[in-house]
Amino acid sequence: MRYGCGYPMGPLQLLDLIGLDTAYEILDTMYHQSRNRLHAPAPLLKQMITAGLLGRKTGRGFYTYDNPDSPVEVADVLTPIEQDGRLGGVVGEMKPSGRDIHRVGVVGTGTMATGIAEVFARSGLDVVLRARGLDKAHTAIGRIGKSLDRAVAKGRLAPADRDAVLGRIIPAVEFEDLADCDLLVEAVAEDLAVKTAVFGALDEVCKPGAVLATTTSSLPVIECAAATTRPGDVVGLHFFNPAQVMKLVEVVATIATAPDVVATAHAICQRVGKHPVHCGDRAGFIVNALLFPYLNDAVKMLEGHYADADDIDTAMMVGCGLPMGPFALLDVVGLDVSLAIERTLYNEFRESGFAPAPLLEHLVTAGRLGRKTGKGFRDMRFGSCSTSMSVKPATASRSGRVAADTTVIVSPMCSSRNRTLAWLSDPANTPPGTSTRCASANSSSCNAGDGT
Repeated sequence: MRYGCGYPMGPLQLLDLIGLDTAYEILDTMYHQSRNRLHAPAPLLKQMITAGLLGRKTGRGFYTYDNPDSPVEVADVLTPIEQDGRLGGVVGEMKPSGRDIHRVGVVGTGTMATGIAEVFARSGLDVVLRARGLDKAHTAIGRIGKSLDRAVAKGRLAPADRDAVLGRIIPAVEFEDLADCDLLVEAVAEDLAVKTAVFGALDEVCKPGAVLATTTSSLPVIECAAATTRPGDVVGLHFFNPAQVMKLVEVVATIATAPDVVATAHAICQRVGKHPVHCGDRAGFIVNALLFPYLNDAVKMLEGHYADADDIDTAMMVGCGLPMGPFALLDVVGLDVSLAIERTLYNEFRESGFAPAPLLEHLVTAGRLGRKTGKGFRDMRFGSCSTSMSVKPATASRSGRVAADTTVIVSPMCSSRNRTLAWLSDPANTPPGTSTRCASANSSSCNAGDGT
């Protein structure tokens, strides 16, 4: 969560800071008020409280501290210090050696595929970038060149090194061109049928012992493995976007993944300057499984009229030290992508609290997908005047009566014009059951269509 979301500390460290007993009481109160099972305290919390492991205040919690009330974490039996200085691992654990990686194949030409290819090439590895057509492959390499040019302009890369990186990337069209690769990374569309077809093709041409990796963020890795005759060689490598910048990679092992494949994935992540974390093959892995229920709860809070989007974002940034609030993050990620992930979580775990908020579904249906369309929870088309949403019950208008189940979505005050703007600019973009009436005291003074 620190490397993938930019949080100042992870959730278990935060629980130790708050105090496990305090956290338990808060969660228990929330559960009794909401009856939402996702708010129910985990049984492990109660067991740890009973054992006196309350966090920093007692010197023991999810971590061990050098003294009660001390922030300094120290090694213990369950979390010894590894060779790289981090806490983690198990005492006496024998770690298998990994496989040698010299040549990497990347399948795909999108943003994630080109970013991953750049990461490997900048680390000195030869990369074969496979596309459906040679023109697409050259276009993708051109995007990598532009990314490297920006690094040169910022003084982060020498021109000679840029040329060397590009020289290590080889375009390809046929899967047979990947036959000599030691690691194959699939980075195609987030569609299970497309991914399994790629893995079936890789299985036919790749040499024995090659590691096959998928970059899926939400689909079952075992489904990709089942499309091959070598499920033990398949692993998940979930890079975060942009791959050139984000340090985190989730290494996802299935029930069939061989231990030396996991070790290889861990080692190659470290070799290219990434920070690997390990998790099982379940929907959301680590980051998305924690992040998107929180984002979904924020949308439900907006729907429930607790606060508007700006206040919720401000509360999470100022109160929790997060780099951005939930609605700003949803607009960056993309509301359609967020909805797809939340549906995946709900379909796997069947928890009612994971069901996507209706407002999120309405916005996606209306084509308000966030930054990619210029409109999401905020309207980014007005330059510095970025409007955002609040949801309030409808009231009767001067022209007639409004249906009882109608919702009016309004925005807070625009700093550049000092007046309230309607968040929807034209009726064609209105989600079902909403009204686009302006929320200002004098509706004639507000023109949502031109942003004045």
